[in-house]
Amino acid sequence: MKTTLALIKRNRKLFFRDKGMLISSLITPIILIVLYGTFLANIYRDSFLSALPDFFKISDKLVDGTVASQLAAGLLAVSCVTVTFCVNLTMIQDRASGARKDFNVSPVKRPLIYLGYFFSTVLNSLMVNLLALALCLGYIGIMGWYLSVADVLWLILDEILLVLFGSILSSIVCYPLKTQGQMSAVGTIVSAGYGFICGAYMPISNFGSGLQKVLSFIPSTYGTSLLKNHMLRGVFEEMEKEGIPTQAIAGIRDSVDCNPIFLGKVVGTGWMLAIMAGTIVILGILYLLITDLKKE
Repeated sequence: MKTTLALIKRNRKLFFRDKGMLISSLITPIILIVLYGTFLANIYRDSFLSALPDFFKISDKLVDGTVASQLAAGLLAVSCVTVTFCVNLTMIQDRASGARKDFNVSPVKRPLIYLGYFFSTVLNSLMVNLLALALCLGYIGIMGWYLSVADVLWLILDEILLVLFGSILSSIVCYPLKTQGQMSAVGTIVSAGYGFICGAYMPISNFGSGLQKVLSFIPSTYGTSLLKNHMLRGVFEEMEKEGIPTQAIAGIRDSVDCNPIFLGKVVGTGWMLAIMAGTIVILGILYLLITDLKKE
């Protein structure tokens, strides 16, 4: 345990010492907020209003709050995973600099070395993404606040699960990489494609039925849906108070992926949590096996 803690401390110091890595990780959520607010807000607004009956009128605050909550959920879903690929550069830097050769001849077991990389990635990514959550909550507060304390606590738990998922995924993907160029290429691919795969940029309900079935087998789909459910719960409750028909609310929930379907059945939030937790455990076991059995 002491060895692992020492490695975590060492990796975190390297992260904060590398100003380029630190700044790029911290500004990523800010850039995403600006891009989401600039390019996706009107699309989400039009999609939301089109799901309501033409004769029904609702307050501008509720519309703005709905759009802001959907934007924030999508941003956090992307940030929690993509930031881990930026933060996990320490593993690659150690190989490039030759520091890993010193670790290899030390009496420290290889899985402990890689657990140090993993947990430092988790802690650094949580720091960045909790900042992103604070920015998103501030944005929602300006546009239209309908969250309770319980909702915010659930959002923090959702973030932890997604960061754990992203950290273990990036650790497995980064393990065979040996240069920063390779890592940059992987990070670019993940940043460009992950938002579409998890339904953050565009709801999966807008895709074709075949693609929807394929994406229902990807765990991150349910991580994104968890964020949307907890981010929009208060919004849907306010819609009921304003007298919006139940069928219209159900249609909106379906359109923003709050009710993902797996093999013809709607997946509840409890099952979503179980899927994410189970995936993290399975990937964690796989990561330990890879680091213990595969020689460098």
